[in-house]
Amino acid sequence: MLKLKIPPALLFLISVGLMWIINKYLPADGLNFRSNMSTAIAVFSIGVLIGLLGVWEFIRHSTTVNPHKPENANTIVTTGIYKFSRNPMYVGLLIGLAAAVIYFGNPWTAIILPLFIWYMNVFQVLPEEKMMKEKFGKDFREYKSSVRRWI
Repeated sequence: MLKLKIPPALLFLISVGLMWIINKYLPADGLNFRSNMSTAIAVFSIGVLIGLLGVWEFIRHSTTVNPHKPENANTIVTTGIYKFSRNPMYVGLLIGLAAAVIYFGNPWTAIILPLFIWYMNVFQVLPEEKMMKEKFGKDFREYKSSVRRWI
């Protein structure tokens, strides 16, 4: 079992909450860009679509989507969106956070994006990759060498 501190979906919600706090208490006077709800919704929708395509491929291959138990994976999913990213569900969450930056219209909120990537890499992605290497060996190493981690 992975020693996951904060599940990805909860981390997403915490990140949006931190963006809200930043937006409220750290105004970017003169730096603010025009908040655009329709653009934010469009970007968020793209993130949801990418994430759902990742979930769909896992379901199609009858493997686990549980971020707490990647050891229950029974195959390496390399089809569909997984031809382009090893972590499309996490990419979808990141795009959702980018949509929140657009919604808030405060450039300071964008500081959350690299922090989200760092946290996900350290506490989720790298431990998952270690487990996948142990479980699937050469097949996972080949997949890893041909498909990028994020995008």
